[in-house]
Amino acid sequence: MATGASELRSDLLASSLDRLSTENAFDVLVRANALEAAGRRVVHLELGEPDFPTPPHVVEAAARALRDGHTHYCPPAGLPALREVCAEHLTRHRGVSFDPANVIVTPGAKPILFFGLLATCNPGDEVIVPNPGFPIYESVVRYVGAKPVPLPLVEERGFAFSVDDLADRLTPRTKVVILSSPANPTGGVIDAGLNAEIARVLADHECWILSDEIYSEMLYDEAHDTIARHEGLRERTILADGFSKTFAMTGWRLGYAALPEPLVEPIVRLVINSVSCTPPAIQLAGVAALTGSRDEVDAMLRAFRSRRDAVVAGLNELPGVSCAMPRGAFYAFPRISGTGLGAAELAGRLLDDAGVAVVAGTAFGEHGEGHVRISYANSLDNLLEALAAFRGLLEDLGERR
Repeated sequence: MATGASELRSDLLASSLDRLSTENAFDVLVRANALEAAGRRVVHLELGEPDFPTPPHVVEAAARALRDGHTHYCPPAGLPALREVCAEHLTRHRGVSFDPANVIVTPGAKPILFFGLLATCNPGDEVIVPNPGFPIYESVVRYVGAKPVPLPLVEERGFAFSVDDLADRLTPRTKVVILSSPANPTGGVIDAGLNAEIARVLADHECWILSDEIYSEMLYDEAHDTIARHEGLRERTILADGFSKTFAMTGWRLGYAALPEPLVEPIVRLVINSVSCTPPAIQLAGVAALTGSRDEVDAMLRAFRSRRDAVVAGLNELPGVSCAMPRGAFYAFPRISGTGLGAAELAGRLLDDAGVAVVAGTAFGEHGEGHVRISYANSLDNLLEALAAFRGLLEDLGERR
């Protein structure tokens, strides 16, 4: 008798897939799209994606590159032209010198997380991860066989952590410390003062640092500070950045990293074994993004600031809800514990009953309970519509009690 399809599938799948999770925002998107297909109106506040078009000069650079025949393989580490401008940009923006030879280019910034952890972690190693934090951190840590050690980000500290909390979690098994600033999902920032304290603590502990700086150019009232700028840490820091957020290029899949010298060859080897290279026409668009006009980028940040201010003010007027002011990125992470509902239940009710798609804070770790994540990468009109629907839901719930 032939084996059933479901039984055969179970037998053939790798057990390591059990350690690989997903991004709940995409699950919410699927549910929201199904409601829309059934005729429901949904305001999308679930995805972390700028709602602006890619700057025209970047699009034209890619089109020109394709017309000029940049449609073949290129060096796995990236085109020299892009590696050079990435190094120049990092040097100028971060205030510390970076060598193009230590910059590699990948299809998006996510591969940096994968390759960085694959190149540094063995089974049984420990990796300190921000919590609540980008869910892919913990997912990849588990996938490579290491143990994620949550580092709580608390609202009272502006969704940052104390250096003592970090020190308490360092052990001889700590192989990597993951930092994220500005952070998804909270909009919290690690400032220069905290980075200096982190540098002091890590000076006596041998480990790598993976610094996710994809939102580094989305700060509202302060300059970005990188942990790599602090004494002795550039040689230990995997600095990940990319084009998705700053230049509204999420679908282009273009990221890069500045690496410690010992990790360059291993990570290039991982690139060769997985994707061969990043499409050269896309890379030439990246050159145009980093060297061309910043008018669209500046306008986008101004719009995000206005939206942030409106969303936070509106959230703080809702019954049972309070919201700290995000310092970066384009997310609000309001506390909703006063509504009497847990994060997942409220997120579900917002979508099903109010037509507002958000992500439960628990999708970003256990310390996200009592919060939901709202992406204000949507029009001000839609955001105000969502706030009104949110209020309507909460008032309806209050009347039923």
